[in-house]
Amino acid sequence: MINSGDTAWVLISTALVMLMTPALAFFYGGMVRKKNMLSVLMQCFIILCVLSIQWVLFGYSLSFAPSKGFWGGFAWVGLQGVALEPYAGYAGNIPHQLFMIYQAMFAVITPALIIGAFAERMKFSAFLLFTLLWATFVYDPVCHWVWGIGGWLRNFGALDFAGGTVVHINAGIAAIVTALVIGKRKNIDNGMPAPHNMPFVVIGTALLWFGWFGFNAGSALAANGLAVNAFVVTNTAAAAAGLSWACIEWLRNGKPTIFGVCSGAVAGLVAITPAAGFVSVIPAMIIGLLVSVFCFFAVSVIKPKLGYDDSLDAFGVHCVGGIWGALATGLFASKAVNAAGANGLFFGNPKQLLIQALAVLVIAAYTFVVTFVIYKLVDLVIGVRVDESDELIGLDLTQHREQAYTVLE
Repeated sequence: MINSGDTAWVLISTALVMLMTPALAFFYGGMVRKKNMLSVLMQCFIILCVLSIQWVLFGYSLSFAPSKGFWGGFAWVGLQGVALEPYAGYAGNIPHQLFMIYQAMFAVITPALIIGAFAERMKFSAFLLFTLLWATFVYDPVCHWVWGIGGWLRNFGALDFAGGTVVHINAGIAAIVTALVIGKRKNIDNGMPAPHNMPFVVIGTALLWFGWFGFNAGSALAANGLAVNAFVVTNTAAAAAGLSWACIEWLRNGKPTIFGVCSGAVAGLVAITPAAGFVSVIPAMIIGLLVSVFCFFAVSVIKPKLGYDDSLDAFGVHCVGGIWGALATGLFASKAVNAAGANGLFFGNPKQLLIQALAVLVIAAYTFVVTFVIYKLVDLVIGVRVDESDELIGLDLTQHREQAYTVLE
């Protein structure tokens, strides 16, 4: 039976999650060089268009149609059978189409996160083809495994409340693959370029934080106590992580930066995502404090040592933060928070941590291999990387014949 309050909350949450993709555009756009600002905005906005269509045509069916197979299959292609009445298998209190469009916004933002790895050097045509194939052959199957009826990781007991594995580890692994295969940007041997517009980064972070309440609290699929818990722990983890990153910078470099606080807040939001409906507030604070340690080490120590060019640290923040969040769920989950979940290691169930670790390993391995294959296929068909001259001029002009500013450098 449809509950009007729950329906209103999930409608609002859907709009909040939709806002996260343009928010990501500003977050990423402020971090690239001036000559590539619009290319990042374009990539994020076109994903909203392309994946919205893919989702209603076949993406939702592949992800959520009941099946014990590789993915959901084609029973709900074109939203056939996805009615305005509730579908009890997912949410018996809201219209089925509302659940569908809410999940569409997750399907949109996940490939958008990968942009941070190859920013400033991928052809727009290659980007479109890569994104469509990746959403279909990576996101949709993984989504079904974890969240779909009959999904094997769901049946195995893996916990992922709002997308730590499905969204962040998935996108983060794809990010490191694309960064390694596409190679470094030209002319960055003397260090990574500084963000060209920090106010845009801050605006993007603020809107991401705002939208994340729909991402996590909306995943309760009801206006209830579980949604409130997810809301509170989401804010707490983000705040703790932003503070933690600032303190690390202060100790290590002598000065805290707004860029560091923004990076930490996003890392905290990533880490709490799988745990938001399973942990209470003090564990959320611990999750947030520690994620900045792990992500700071990844972007400030590991990345320079290994020398890969993950332009905007999509791997260092989303994959590393997502892995910690998934494992932390196995540590801190409590049935006192969510009776439909499970207890973690610290509440007497060490098996849950092993289940979480298995989910992380399987998804990471699958995504790594299939992303590599898709990249190589796209490169073979149309070529992925822009010409060196186009890269030096900038993607705004060479790919879209427009520019964000009158001065390029």
